[in-house]
Amino acid sequence: MHSSPPDTLEQWLIWLEQQHPSAIDLGLERIGQVADRLGLRTATCPVITVGGTNGKGSTVATLVSIYRAAGLRVGSYTSPHLLRFNERICIDGEPVDDATLLQAFAAVQAAQGDVSLTYFEFTTLAALWVFKAAALAVMVLEVGLGGRLDAVNIVDADVAVVTSIGIDHVEYLGNTREQIAIEKAGIFRAGRIAICGDTDPPASLLEAAASSGAVLRLKGRDFDFHEEPDDAWAWRDSGRVLNGLPRPQLALDNAATALAALFALDVLPVSEQALRDGLAAAALPGRLQQVSCRPQILLDVAHNPHGAAFLMQQLPAAAAGQRTFAVLAMLADKDMAGVLNACLGRIDSWRVASLPVARGARGEQLARLLHERGCHVAGEYPGVAAALAAARQAAAPADRILVFGSFYTVAAAQAALAATLPGA
Repeated sequence: MHSSPPDTLEQWLIWLEQQHPSAIDLGLERIGQVADRLGLRTATCPVITVGGTNGKGSTVATLVSIYRAAGLRVGSYTSPHLLRFNERICIDGEPVDDATLLQAFAAVQAAQGDVSLTYFEFTTLAALWVFKAAALAVMVLEVGLGGRLDAVNIVDADVAVVTSIGIDHVEYLGNTREQIAIEKAGIFRAGRIAICGDTDPPASLLEAAASSGAVLRLKGRDFDFHEEPDDAWAWRDSGRVLNGLPRPQLALDNAATALAALFALDVLPVSEQALRDGLAAAALPGRLQQVSCRPQILLDVAHNPHGAAFLMQQLPAAAAGQRTFAVLAMLADKDMAGVLNACLGRIDSWRVASLPVARGARGEQLARLLHERGCHVAGEYPGVAAALAAARQAAAPADRILVFGSFYTVAAAQAALAATLPGA
């Protein structure tokens, strides 16, 4: 291990990437050893753990916003980040500062000994260390990958959430929804409530919930939502109906799942007014995020077929005469063909870009797949910034530009727009 701690956060993050032979090494034994040394397995406050293929970040953001509106001190752990690592570990919605992270990393390293930890395992322990010292009222943890063997699963969830089950990370989780659902359901605990936001859950998830002894609540059966006039919506479960709710800047599907988790954790004081205020303020960068009006520019991190289909479902129908341009860049280990299939018929013109990262797909790979599907490719570009600049030049004020395909894609677009669009 490193003989002396790095001095800066950037140095720490570089060091962490070099400490384990694999970026992903699922299992709880190694991280559990270090967690026990630090006393991190037992939370000092209620815990909501959020897993699922897509919708995790939006569900976490909705919960955090509501708890903040209720005046409750909330810690949240999410991944990946868009621009700064600090975004992953937040208290009351604000990223922790570098000094706090350096303390946490040093504490984890001191307890680590000769145990090898992946980047995600190490940073998960750091997040739990920060939260233990923060006197929180509630902790919201986002699963990194899968659930059963994911690092956050060393902590028992008081409420466990599976937002959706789609095909992704097949090399680790399996290549069917039935297999993947078993991994997702690994965060369920006996005698505690489990929330499923997927309206068509595989039978394996139902069976896993029953065998774990969890109390399963299903969207469409135990809770549901519907849209109302004047941009409002309603939510219901067996004991309550909430009408005229304000629409968050997030998908209602995920906000509805968040409310189910909120009500399942009934030990915290959240008034209906706080709930409404929190919903109105709920937002998350990179989730159908609008950063410009004329032309409209929308950013989304959708990167698998399930996420792309959901994005197309949330994307309003084009107005009369409005063209929809897409800027797409993806990782090569994702189901690129499946993502494109989910978007057929919704995009008028595509501009594809290469991602300059180790796993990044080349623009010509995406262009070839689009041509095979009869789509119009207006250009191939070396990076997202160039592709977005070309789309903006081609777009009329009434048109819209959708930038998506990866967290890296959205981060690159945000960086490019920051120089030209105030507040982007």
